[in-house]
This record gives sequence, structure tokens and C-alpha cells, in this order.
Amino acid sequence: MLLNELLKAIQPVEVAGDSNIEITGVNIDSRLVEAGQLFMAMRGTQADGHAYIPAAIAKGAIAILCEDMPEEPVAGITYVRVKDSEDAVGKIATTFYGDPTSKLELVGVTGTNGKTTIATLLYNTFRYFGYKVGLISTVCNYIDDEPIPTEHTTPDPITLNCLLGRMADEGCKYVFMEVSSHSIAQKRISGLKFAGGIFTNLTRDHLDYHKTVENYLKAKKKFFDDMPKNSFSLNSFSLTNLDDKNGLVMTQNTKSKVYTYSLRSLSDFKGRVLESHFEGMLLDFNNHELAVQFIGKFNASNLLAVFGAAVLLGKKEEDVLVALSTLHPVAGRFDAIRSPQGYTAIVDYAHTPDALVNVLNAIHGVLEGKGKVITVVGAGGNRDKGKRPIMAKEAARASDRVIITSDNPRFEEPQDIINDMLAG
Repeated sequence: MLLNELLKAIQPVEVAGDSNIEITGVNIDSRLVEAGQLFMAMRGTQADGHAYIPAAIAKGAIAILCEDMPEEPVAGITYVRVKDSEDAVGKIATTFYGDPTSKLELVGVTGTNGKTTIATLLYNTFRYFGYKVGLISTVCNYIDDEPIPTEHTTPDPITLNCLLGRMADEGCKYVFMEVSSHSIAQKRISGLKFAGGIFTNLTRDHLDYHKTVENYLKAKKKFFDDMPKNSFSLNSFSLTNLDDKNGLVMTQNTKSKVYTYSLRSLSDFKGRVLESHFEGMLLDFNNHELAVQFIGKFNASNLLAVFGAAVLLGKKEEDVLVALSTLHPVAGRFDAIRSPQGYTAIVDYAHTPDALVNVLNAIHGVLEGKGKVITVVGAGGNRDKGKRPIMAKEAARASDRVIITSDNPRFEEPQDIINDMLAG
């Protein structure tokens, strides 16, 4: 693609050199640059891409996008100066890969908990309906039934647009995507067109990065602020959880049509838990009863979001209910393992105080005082330390015994993580 064509997606401050040149690829990692490519220098949290401009040119880059022009430009190289390279990278990437989200129904799921479950269940629901579907999630990315390994909840803009381009080329109609607060703050989703957005909840998480809960909230809210009025599906929607105090805050400035779901209040999609046991639940969604293989109110809320989104994407309520009754829990999300002796093990990736409380409350809701709860709980290294004592305190409050351990310690001493938890 000609550099001139790519630059139509952004507003450069300055272009030095020939912009009528053929660009063979776009990259933000100097190590991956090949001859004829555009290298885009971003100021990352760990390193500044501007330091790698000489390395990118040595690998064959013929154009450079940057915020600061080099003091000694290299002859024959075209330099494009922009005000915000983070924002520009996403828009350039989506243009280079043929604007894939103009050919797909892309639905983003954001919130502290429930993103993986909701995105995965939507993916499974629409495959049940017979569509080719894409999934971009923490656990794995899928192009229909082909797994694509993942490193981040939301990939970098180049990887993301390349993946979405493949999904469009291979005939996917729908794509369901987890949208992390990091990806919103770092503008990894810049340039993408969303047909719908879902908000699950907001509790303490990622304060090692966002510093305050208010910053964390603003990052999530920006996703809905930027939602278009119309998309490929003509009417974009925002589906928000009324049971979370931030539910309506998230959507107060969105241009998309706002819908609500709730287990407690009057809403567009209203749900109730009628019965609960370790094999599943009996639910009522919009005055229809359905039996599901999931446990806990938080899962009832997740399923209600899936129900609402599927209906907003044009499916009949009755058809969606049949699809939901066939679904299985996502691996590691309230996985129940039963032994013949009557013991039940629940495996859950709860990594926030709120998620842990939800899991323990769900267990007690089924036990009704007729059993003991032994909780094994840990926390990850080099992440928000403030939640560690809170998680341990909640585990101790709702368990007969607690075993404190570390999760993935990364670069911390496991015992330091355990000591932080013991303080709670």
C-alpha cells in the first residue's frame, strides 16, 4: 500500500521525504522489521520505540512514524511526525489490513470480571447457530475452530488487525473480543469499529498500572465514549449491568443505543435464579425458564449478558435460550469436580477480591450450611499488592480453613506475596 494512502487515516504534524512510496508492511517491533516496511515508534511502559529507529532502518525500514524527529535524519528515509503515536498506530494498522472491522460484527466485552466467560460463551452460542465466528480472549484466540495462541488479553494493534483481517478473509461474520483496561488506555483498539459493547462490573484491579480506581474507571468508560452511533450492523449497542453501581456511569456519554441487564432491577434483560446446585441452575430470563450447567449468581449475570447481546444481534429469545442450555462452563471458571466420596473441588481463576467473594458465595449458596469449605488462595507477583490482604481476609471470612500460597510469583519472592496476604 502507498504511504500516502496509509496517512489518510491520521493527521500527521509533518512529513519529511517522499510519501509516494510502496509500504510492504507495518511494525512496532524493530526486531521484526523487514525490507520496505513502515516502523512506528511508540513510547511503551518499558521502553521507548524512538531508541530503536536506527535498528529498524538497518533491518530495511523505508519509512518511520514518530513523535520526535531524529536529530540526524537518514537520507532516503521518509519520516512522519505525529502528535500521538499510540493513537496513530491502531489507525494505520487497521487501514493497512483493509479495515477488517467494517466487514465484521465486532462485539467488545469489558469489566473487571466475566470478560472471558461472556466472550467465549457468545463465540460458542453463535457457532451453535452455524456461523463462522472469531474469538479474541485471554485464554486463546480462535478463527472459527482454529486456535491461535495468545500472549495478552488484547493483542498489540498490528497483531490485532492482522488477526481480524484473517477472520474477515476466512468468512467470519461475528467476532467477540475481551477488551482490557490496558488496551483501552494504550489505544490498542484505536481505529476498530465495534458493533456492540458489553460492561460486566468494576471492582479493584490493575492498580499497579492505573494507580487509582478512578483512572481504572475512566479507561473502561472511554471504550463506551468512543462507541459509534452506527457500525457495520447499522445500530451499535452498549449493554450494561444495572447491578453494578458504575453500570450507567459507563454509558452516560456513548453515542450507541444503551440497553440494560439485571438480576435485581427492572431492565431490558431481566433475570432470576430459581434453583441452584453443583450440577447447575434453573433460571428465569425475561419470563422464560431455562436450565443451565453453570453455578452462582455471577454466572447467571454472565449468561444474562450473553442472552441480551445475542438478542441485540438479531437472534430470537427462544432460540438463544435453547443455545444457552447446551453451553458448558469455560475452563478454569467455576469448574466443579466431584468425587464418589462426596467431596467437590471448585477450580476458579478468581484474581480479585470481588471475584473470590462471588465464588465463595456461590459455594455457600449451594451448601446451605451442610458442608465445610477449604480455600486454597494465592496472588500473582508484580501486580496490584493492595488486593492481597483483602483477598486473604475474604477467603478467611467465608471458609472453614484457608491455605495461603502464591500464584505466578513472576519476579517476587513467593514468601513476600504470602506475607502480604497473611496481613489480611
